Amino acid sequence: MLLLMLVLQFAAVSATDSNWNISALNTASGASYLSSLEKELVLEINKMRSDPARYAEEYIAPLAKHYDRRILYYPGDQPLQTNEGVSALNECVRVLKKQQPLPIMHPSPGLSKAASDHVKDQSKTGKTGHTGGDRSGMRDRIERYGDWQVRIAENIAYGAKTARQIVVYLLIDDGVRNRGHRVNFLNPDFKVVGVAAGNHPEYDVMSVMDFAGGYITTGN
Repeated sequence: MLLLMLVLQFAAVSATDSNWNISALNTASGASYLSSLEKELVLEINKMRSDPARYAEEYIAPLAKHYDRRILYYPGDQPLQTNEGVSALNECVRVLKKQQPLPIMHPSPGLSKAASDHVKDQSKTGKTGHTGGDRSGMRDRIERYGDWQVRIAENIAYGAKTARQIVVYLLIDDGVRNRGHRVNFLNPDFKVVGVAAGNHPEYDVMSVMDFAGGYITTGN
């Protein structure tokens, strides 16, 4: 269970977006319970998992030229103070270029409810991390709405307003020694995901992603 706080806000749209098989990757397109951002987040995760090497080449590697030591200057955005500088990005690119394609994920109503519970809680308390105001943990929230299979994990991002930003920065995982967010994204066991995004008093916006090898929604 890992946490990443983000303060840089950027939007990047590549001319190559149209070359991805969006119809196959956009598994959340019909999920009426998800917002536009939440659907885009599932799509972005699936793009990355379907072709990690291409994702790194198109969306992560180009950011390297915008570093000045430990400061990242993304065009049109506020400077971001990183912990490791461009070395974390370069390591991420190397890992993704070696990574074989992974199964794409499908949205889960129950997991999304679990993620939404945490967003609603912290939107009121202003706290960060994986523990809820009622002392609930990731597993507690996930088991409120159904039965999970194989394994579960949770990624959280604060301050990221676009799906691309959320995925890219969690993949780089600057300052996180075990790169746990990246490990979660690249785990071949995960087949379903619940996502929720909402307001946060301190970081403006937060997003929660709950992963599972399988999930049967049973709760309301």
